[in-house]
Amino acid sequence: MRLYYAPGTISVAVAIALHEAGLEFEPVLVSFKEAAQTKPDFLAVNPKGRVPTLEISGTYLTETGALLDYIAAIAPDAGLVPADPLEAAHMRSVMYYLASTMHVNHAHGRRGSRWADAPESHADMAAKVPHTMAESARYVQNHCLRGPFVMGAGFSIADPYLFMLCSWLTGDGVELADFPRIAAYLERMRARASVRAVTDQGMLPA
Repeated sequence: MRLYYAPGTISVAVAIALHEAGLEFEPVLVSFKEAAQTKPDFLAVNPKGRVPTLEISGTYLTETGALLDYIAAIAPDAGLVPADPLEAAHMRSVMYYLASTMHVNHAHGRRGSRWADAPESHADMAAKVPHTMAESARYVQNHCLRGPFVMGAGFSIADPYLFMLCSWLTGDGVELADFPRIAAYLERMRARASVRAVTDQGMLPA
C-alpha cells in the first residue's frame, strides 16, 4: 500500500491507523507548498486534488473515513471497530460529525475560496473559526469522548481522526485550557507508539 499524504493534515490519521493495525505502507509526500495536489500527476491519482489517497494494487481509495474503515476491515484482529453494531454506530457518528462539521469549521480559516470569492468574505469566515472550533471542541468533550478514547477504554478508528482535528485547535485560536479532557486526550494520543511513529516519519511536528 502507498499512502499519499501531506504533513499535519487529516491524511496523517490514516497513517496512524495503519500503524495501529500493524500494516506496512509506503508514505508518499504530496507537497502542498509546491501545490503538488493541483498538478496533473497527482490529479491522475485523486481528481479531487486532496489527501489522503490510499493506493492498493493500482486501485485508489479516497476520503478519510472510508480509508479508516478499510484498514479496520482488512486487519480485524486489531479490533479497531466495536463488534456491537450500536457501539459501532456511535463511533461512526463521531467520525461523520468530524467530517461534516468540525473539519469544515477548520477549513473556513484556510480554504475560504471554496465557498466565496471576495477577500472580505474570506476574512469574515476566518474570523469566525475560533468560535466555531471552540463550539466543536465543546461538543467533542461533552458528547464524543466516552472515556480515555472515543469509545471509552478501547481505541478505535475514530481516535486518529479526532486526534488530528483536535491537534489543530490551538492554531485555530481555541484555548485548550478550557477543554481539559481534550488536552489530556491529546497527550494520551501522543504517547501511543503509532503517533510517535508518524512523528518520526516527519508527518507530524515533534
